Amino acid sequence: MNGMKTAMLLSALTALFMALGYTLGGSGGAAIALLVAAGMNLFTFWNADRIVLSMHNAREVNAQSAPEFYTLVAELARRAGLPMPRVYLIDQPHPNAFATGRDPDHAAVAATTGLLSMLSRDEVAGVMAHELGHVRNRDTLIMTMVATIAGAISMLANFGLFFRGGNQENGHGNIAATLLAVIVAPFAAMIVQMAISRTREYGADRAGAEISGNPRALASALAKISGRAETIPNPVAERNPAAAQLYIVPVHVSELFSTHPATEKRIAALEEMAGGAPLPRRASALSPAVSSAAPKGRKSNALDPLRRD
Repeated sequence: MNGMKTAMLLSALTALFMALGYTLGGSGGAAIALLVAAGMNLFTFWNADRIVLSMHNAREVNAQSAPEFYTLVAELARRAGLPMPRVYLIDQPHPNAFATGRDPDHAAVAATTGLLSMLSRDEVAGVMAHELGHVRNRDTLIMTMVATIAGAISMLANFGLFFRGGNQENGHGNIAATLLAVIVAPFAAMIVQMAISRTREYGADRAGAEISGNPRALASALAKISGRAETIPNPVAERNPAAAQLYIVPVHVSELFSTHPATEKRIAALEEMAGGAPLPRRASALSPAVSSAAPKGRKSNALDPLRRD
């Protein structure tokens, strides 16, 4: 069912891309738009992780450069029954995280240093379990592909400002064509993007709570980072708004135009999973072996800023 819905949504974006091409260039423009959309789908399928990671200037870490964070992800991946993903850190104060890759065998997870320095160990575990939930649910490919195509539609629509004549082939060169190109197409792409992302965030929250074993810790993490994410700039999202759907929390405040459900609703759903139990103050979401994996006396640094609050 999820595969069929994904295919329908991608088809809708491709058709929208073709309609925009027809508006700007007639039947020839539609044909070119179809070829471009097909090429983008193919290219993104094989390069989804590289596109997103390069966009964020993410750097890969391992058990030597970030032992605590890397070991945390490794244990969560084991509990989720997933292959070990590549692990990345992004030197950015904006608190957020995302997952990418075309399938679980080619997955990558990333977190900002701002997120790691803000949360307790249990909360970081909840966030990364959420991202691994996206990997297990096979959300990462479609999220990246939709972000790429939706971004291309918005970019192409901007050219409508310079094509007041529109499509002259059938006498449709008028202001309506310009409005379609500049307003309607990007808005429709945003609606499709929201339809994909909002439902998948609830699924990833459920999976993350199951993987970490601590839904309240994930709820606490969402509450902490959502407020800060609204006030701390995110340069990548500012340059590429379509990338906003990749993050665990939305960049913008308005629920209507957000790629995510309201954070309050997600927290309520997680609290319901926890049965209304109070948030554990020092409970570990992982095994004791992982909790003691980092060398004793090791100080936190920018690469591995986890702490045990």
